[in-house]
Amino acid sequence: MNIVQQYAFYYPYIAFGIIGLLLLIQLYYIIIVYGKLSRHKVHSYQEQDQFDPISVIICAHNEQKNLKQFLASILEQDYPQFEVIVVNDYSTDETKWILKEYQSQYDNLRIVDIKEHIRLKHGKKFAVTLGIKSAIYEKLVFTDADCNPNSSNWLKEIAGALNQPDTEIVIGYSPYFKYKGFLNKLIRFETTHTAMSYLSYAIKKDAYMAVGRNMAYTKTLFFSKKGFASHMHIKSGDDDLFVNENATKKNVAISIHEDAIVYSEPKTTWKSYYKQKARHSGASVIYKKRHQRMLGLQLITSFLFYFTIILTAIIFPNYWYVPVAAYLIRLLAQLIVFRAIYKKLAVSDLIWWLPLLDIIYYFYICINGLFNRKKKSLSWK
Repeated sequence: MNIVQQYAFYYPYIAFGIIGLLLLIQLYYIIIVYGKLSRHKVHSYQEQDQFDPISVIICAHNEQKNLKQFLASILEQDYPQFEVIVVNDYSTDETKWILKEYQSQYDNLRIVDIKEHIRLKHGKKFAVTLGIKSAIYEKLVFTDADCNPNSSNWLKEIAGALNQPDTEIVIGYSPYFKYKGFLNKLIRFETTHTAMSYLSYAIKKDAYMAVGRNMAYTKTLFFSKKGFASHMHIKSGDDDLFVNENATKKNVAISIHEDAIVYSEPKTTWKSYYKQKARHSGASVIYKKRHQRMLGLQLITSFLFYFTIILTAIIFPNYWYVPVAAYLIRLLAQLIVFRAIYKKLAVSDLIWWLPLLDIIYYFYICINGLFNRKKKSLSWK
């Protein structure tokens, strides 16, 4: 009898031990971390007596269609005093003329044009920086050209949160529009899961990112921390890397009231979605080390949990009930905690797709991140 046969009796129990450890780690994230968002009481900031004037900054590169469709909803916000700055970063479509037409109708629209220059490397961070330098007001709100606020009170919610004592950064929430098709469900699920994570950690006083489609911060913070200087060499990261670098335990607030939601246009092909996730993976490599560890542990243990229970069920079919029980325990915890979160984040329809989308999400994200984590981004955004 060789050594492999001698210890064969213990192999199933080793597998069960691994499953148990991975399950405990997963339950920590689901119940302890995400549970904070599940129990979080959503606040509205639109009933304040006074609102400070704000500058809304939108960067656009060949966004004629989206500007036609969504810009008016920004310009017509129910807010006492605000300007909207659209930075036109060398658009080659009809963006320039569309903006001039809007400017003739709205006094609060200002346009910043970036011309092509052989020595100038165009990128969103450069456009954002010019927008901030052009802003009249101290408090800044950011969104994208393809975004549509859920309410005319959006600015009151996001800027109202920035009025709170010690607050320098406001993290908002921006889901994608709901369309038909499985890709749309996966994109919305991934966006919800990402938001669930960064909002939960913000509530834990350990904010690590935000999305540029719906966020706010002060001009003083931007310039005192030298803007994007430390990561200007990375195309993406005007939102998450800025927050990762400058968030503290005291200077961050979240705004997720239903009127604070900003919807955005999703990718419509698998190729474009893959490229988008590849770009995001490239920025995460320079998060603070503790954030890389905590996010990596959650992602890797989720992947390994699914991989291990499937492998165990195949190799040890007589003990099928162990991996099945572990899976059901995790799923039950998810359903209990995520149901309240999905309601807050306006994606209640996805709860029924959770068993399928969850496993696809972890395998897809892990594979995407593995191949693109070190890849240099070439896209404008």
